[in-house]
Amino acid sequence: MNISLLLQMAAEACPDRRALTHLGHDYTYSELYDAARHAAKIFADSGCRYVSLLDTSSPAVPIALMGAAMAGLPYVPINYRLSEAQVRDLIARVEPVYLIISDEFGHRYHLKGHLEERHEFLGKVLRQHPIEFEAAADPSAVAVQLFTSGTTGAPKAALLRNEHLVSYILGSVDFMGAEHTEATLVSVPPYHIAGISAVMSAIYSCRRLVQLPDFKPSTWLELCLEEHVTNAFVVPTMLTRIIDEMEASQFDPADLHRLVSVAYGGGKMPVPVIRKALQLLPHVNFTNAYGLTETSSTITLLDPDDHRSAHDTADDAVRARLASVGRPLPTVEVEIRDEDGRVLGPGERGEIYVRGPQVSGEYEGRSVLDSEGWFPTRDAGYLDDAGYLFLSGRADDVIVRGGENISPGEIEDLLHHHPAILDAAAVGMPSDVLPLAVALAVVLRQGQEITGGELEDHIRIHLRSSRVPESIRFVEELPYNETGKLLRRVVREWFAD
Repeated sequence: MNISLLLQMAAEACPDRRALTHLGHDYTYSELYDAARHAAKIFADSGCRYVSLLDTSSPAVPIALMGAAMAGLPYVPINYRLSEAQVRDLIARVEPVYLIISDEFGHRYHLKGHLEERHEFLGKVLRQHPIEFEAAADPSAVAVQLFTSGTTGAPKAALLRNEHLVSYILGSVDFMGAEHTEATLVSVPPYHIAGISAVMSAIYSCRRLVQLPDFKPSTWLELCLEEHVTNAFVVPTMLTRIIDEMEASQFDPADLHRLVSVAYGGGKMPVPVIRKALQLLPHVNFTNAYGLTETSSTITLLDPDDHRSAHDTADDAVRARLASVGRPLPTVEVEIRDEDGRVLGPGERGEIYVRGPQVSGEYEGRSVLDSEGWFPTRDAGYLDDAGYLFLSGRADDVIVRGGENISPGEIEDLLHHHPAILDAAAVGMPSDVLPLAVALAVVLRQGQEITGGELEDHIRIHLRSSRVPESIRFVEELPYNETGKLLRRVVREWFAD
């Protein structure tokens, strides 16, 4: 099955239903489907081998995604926050390419060659007479190619085939499961797997997609009201800023009475933030979705019932699950393994391995799946007795101190509950005594004070002396990328000397 069939099914089932809202303008499912067929013909006739997009969210995103799939070509969205040299390197890796780009990024990166300015592209494909185009039928063809962040060395090209993406959608979304009044607000960038899965999920459920190209918490709240948003997806840093905006502007949470569901993921959610969100918006169903590019998005969910039970209970084990990412989807298996590949039991920390039909685990030129189809995520964590998955950070982030493995997450979780601390990051740093010592970067809440010695005592009392940092740095903010992931490599550089 080709992912473009998702759009075809929606267009045939509800052609006149609003499918997309961008900057106040609506597009129906039949309009998007017709545009995607025109785009597919243009791509096929161009002789290109890839379809790429260098732009923020716009109608070009679903049209290019589905049009490329129809033409049997990989869709390759590019991170527009990269440097000019990085962007040029990535585009060179997908030549010959049909590149859709906005004027802003075209001028910024001084790109030449086969470019199509976004408005010109949309003018060619929208509101044209319908045409027939026979979609490519190979389910094993690469539908999406996403470049990883490339924090160490050149970015890897993760390959997602039609069969992986379709498996994820069919296993997590009901066809036409949304009422015509429902609308999803998506503000994650289109080059992230969450942005791609949001497009496909909205199309298959026939739920209107409301695009927010540039996230601002005030604009997010305004769009929720103006567009009668019922569902939303955010990353943890966005939810933090939304809550701060609501409190600073004295926004009445009751005004969001149409908002039914908020999903979040892409980074670690501080427990105090989600607790505050549950208190401010008790009528909203919150879902924590954990996934990776190589797994075609979500593999575990902490659903609304899990959130409410963890928030309301006095049972410590259940209460702790608010810090988890939930349990695996029915079609996904999860194991925790040690460095020797031994499967670990409940409560034992190790590397997370996943397996299932939506799991690609494939990069350009190679697969990293083992002989039984398991994918090593490079994320560290553990499962509790009930199968809830808890993340401890990247496997490479574990601090080995005197033969003991220290998870940065356990230190950060403790500090997030401290009333004086807004944010914190623990990393390993060079030490004269041990290979690595614990270093701590801390962001204080406005008007709060705490000394390094008080922080050390707090950690020593609640954890163990081995978790006490050798160095503490107070900063105004921590470095995050646009999808809410903490950039630990940057924090480590602060303590490198």
